[in-house]
Order: sequence, then C-alpha cells, then structure tokens
Amino acid sequence: FMPRVKPNTTIKEYQKFTFDIYGLANNRYFGVQDMMTNIERFMTRGLKGIRKGDSRKTKLNLMISFSWFTSMMNQIHVDIEKEVWERFPYMCSYCASCPCVCKAQKVKTRRKVTIDNKKKPKTMQDYQEMFNKIYPATSRTLDHAGVHLAEETGELAEAILIFRGNHNDEDFKKLILESADFVSCTMGVFNSIQVSLAKELSFLFHNNCHDCHKVPCVCNFIDITQFKF
Repeated sequence: FMPRVKPNTTIKEYQKFTFDIYGLANNRYFGVQDMMTNIERFMTRGLKGIRKGDSRKTKLNLMISFSWFTSMMNQIHVDIEKEVWERFPYMCSYCASCPCVCKAQKVKTRRKVTIDNKKKPKTMQDYQEMFNKIYPATSRTLDHAGVHLAEETGELAEAILIFRGNHNDEDFKKLILESADFVSCTMGVFNSIQVSLAKELSFLFHNNCHDCHKVPCVCNFIDITQFKF
C-alpha cells in the first residue's frame, strides 16, 4: 500500500491522502488549535519566501501549511471540496462575478451566488485555474496575494478560536466559510508564482509521508514540531 498524490488529484482525494498518512499522528499528538498554529507557522515562512524573492521557499512552506489545513479539516470532518465549491461556484463569493468586480464597481454588499454544477471543476488544478479566472493573478502583485493570504489565515484562526470557545453551530458555519477563503488565497499565491499546487504536491508526496516515507506517518512529535524547509 503506497499512497501517493497524483498530478491530477482532486481536492477530495488529497484530503483522503492526508487522512491515511497523518490521521493517526494528528489524533495522537495534535488538537485543532495545535494544527492551526502549524498552518500559521508554515504560512508565515512561505510569506518570508515572498519577501526574499525565494519562490522555492514560498511553495514548499505553503504546501506544508496547506497540508496542515487539510489535516485540520479532516479532524473536524469538513469536506473541503464541497465547501469551496459552494463558496466559490465559479464566481467571487462577494460580488458574484467572474472575474471579480468588487474593486471596479466598489461593491459594498454581498450578492447572492448561484450554483451551476455543470461548471464545477474536477481536479485540484481545475480549481486553481478557476480561482485564476475569478481573481486573475495579472490583476495584482505577488505581495498583494501574500498579504491577502495572511489576512484570511488570521480570520481562519479567529474563527477556530471562537468556535472552540462557544461550540455552537453558527460559529462552525463561519469557520467553514473562512476555510474556503483560505483555500482561495493559497491557490491565489500559487497562481501569482505560476506554479501548480497539485503538481508540486505530487512531487512532495510521491511516496507516502514526505519525511519518513511511511504509512501511516511515524515521525515523532519532536520531528514534526521542529520540521522546517
């Protein structure tokens, strides 16, 4: 049994991959807040790569951040692909247009999105291309895409904190919306550096865990918490 990520992986397949590889270790060693800390830890390292003009540092750290995010969604039983599609059905979640016209039209109130499942992307790469059509990389700088990712990561962390404090359904729904925004912004950065997230994940996870190469992962707690690119 050798789980691997294919270049044409779907988001759903990748979510199952992270469960198969890291589900046991995550349940044993990490709570939701711990995983959120790791999402932020590697996300900020990825942003440091942007500041230093190091695209390799950016993509590797953002892939690890995205993997922690996927693991966290597994732990709270959220279907990422489903929630991303419902939030961004080939249109901006705020102005309901493709491409986004929020800035051009100074849209001040959220418009209702309509879902046409005939347009639904199939693979993770298809979703990345969808986000590039909604939010074209050519319309903003890489720095801007990075700042937007940092902003949405902070909002996701806040949503996690509030839900873990209140434990109510409305806060959980807010968490789900922020998780979809996090995916959008992660793919936005990859669009800005002109790199396929799915293809890079297939290189990184070509043989089980990218570090110990076992299934399930057998990296110990110290290895995991001190890991860095």
